[in-house]
Amino acid sequence: MIGQVCAAVCTVFSVAYSGYFLTHLTRHLTRGWRHARPLCLQGLHFLHSRRVIHRDVKSCNILVSMDGSVKLADFGLCAQLTPERDKCSSSVGTPSWMAPEVVRGEAYGPKVDIWSLGIVGLEMVEGEAPYQREPRLRVLELIERNGAPKLQNPRHHSALLRDFLRCCLQTDEDRRWSAQELLKVRKSKAAKSPASCGRLREGPKRTGGHVGLGETGPGPEGGGADGALGPLCASSW
Repeated sequence: MIGQVCAAVCTVFSVAYSGYFLTHLTRHLTRGWRHARPLCLQGLHFLHSRRVIHRDVKSCNILVSMDGSVKLADFGLCAQLTPERDKCSSSVGTPSWMAPEVVRGEAYGPKVDIWSLGIVGLEMVEGEAPYQREPRLRVLELIERNGAPKLQNPRHHSALLRDFLRCCLQTDEDRRWSAQELLKVRKSKAAKSPASCGRLREGPKRTGGHVGLGETGPGPEGGGADGALGPLCASSW
């Protein structure tokens, strides 16, 4: 009632009945990440355009609903930027998904989420995130020392997959692509450094009536035989 203080605090949740994205992906090998990737980018672009950094993008914070919609979850570590404060410097996040600038304690912006999304892509291909089995401090040391993680068998995956990951996993934040740039690859005609990311700017390939970034057929550029691919997503790019 007006004028009275309510002692109850109500929290409203949107339920994603299909659970974590990684669990969903293992049941739908060829379409899971291809479907979720642009939706994750749209979500990140929405946040970044409003000066919000998620800071904990990882597979278990990507949820899937029964209708196939994808939701970014767990905003407990997000940061709100302002015109006066356009960078953060606190070292937060889950170690294996943390960008190098976060590990080094440098000031950073929204592109740390793009690095984390690239790590999610690697996680989908390789079955787990880089250094995931290592102790926390060891993970931070390896990220700072080794820079961008590599695909274990790059020749088994399409050139567009490799380029997408390379554009996300640039150790130099200024060279890393933004969510908006990655969403606009179909419209852009100019390549951006690194040069190999230019293939993303050439637009998607069409396969089986569906159009999507990096969708390719079988063969060396499409991922080869299923048995030669990573444990989870085969050639889903």
